[in-house]
Amino acid sequence: MPPTGNIWFFFLPGSRHEHPHSIYPRIQIVIVRLFHIIPAIALLLFACHAKQKENNLRPSVTQNTPVNITLDIQPFTGITGREVNYVAEALRKAYPLITVKKTIPLPQTAYYAPRNRYRADSLINFLSKQTPENHVTIGLTVKDISATKDKIADWGVMGLGFCPGNACIASSFRLPRCETPSRCQTVGNCKTLDQLYKVAIHEAGHTQGLPHCPVKYCFMRDAEGGNPTDEEKEFCSKCRVFLKAKGWNLP
Repeated sequence: MPPTGNIWFFFLPGSRHEHPHSIYPRIQIVIVRLFHIIPAIALLLFACHAKQKENNLRPSVTQNTPVNITLDIQPFTGITGREVNYVAEALRKAYPLITVKKTIPLPQTAYYAPRNRYRADSLINFLSKQTPENHVTIGLTVKDISATKDKIADWGVMGLGFCPGNACIASSFRLPRCETPSRCQTVGNCKTLDQLYKVAIHEAGHTQGLPHCPVKYCFMRDAEGGNPTDEEKEFCSKCRVFLKAKGWNLP
């Protein structure tokens, strides 16, 4: 047992023949060394903490770097090449990474026989399963499409897009018919095609995470059961900033 009243920091055994008091010089040496070591350890811990704090404050390159997705236009049977090319050309002005896929038939699993039209949510699910990573598919159709809205089980719509999501659908069925197709070959020359483009870019905006916008001239305006596309001119400043952060080529 150590003598009463003494504090033993370390016990450094020596020879069994050594007097117990002979360990005191060793304790003094250990204590002196600790006075040299402890400041160095404290300095090292402070440096590590400061470095960790600096790393936490530094913005993540991966987090802030937008992933450039590709917008794939998927035409369904019945949509014309003129309509597809018009939408693709107009979209490229806002987002250059556009591809046009081969026309495919509408899936019968999406057909809603009681109203002779196709369920938009089923079409999106169909497109979503075919959409690779870092791609978004925009389906184009001439058929009538519908979705559930509030208490209405089957509500006719011009388009639908999940927010966010990797697929959406736009239909020309509820748009006015083009009376002079031969004059509607370029962007801006055809009211009908221009409206189809605005429906498509609206739904594409939803896939990027944009909700409906209260600004009347914005592409993200809520149609509210009508067709306000003629009043839509561009993305508003708030929606534009949001999309530019995701790599969209907007002024």
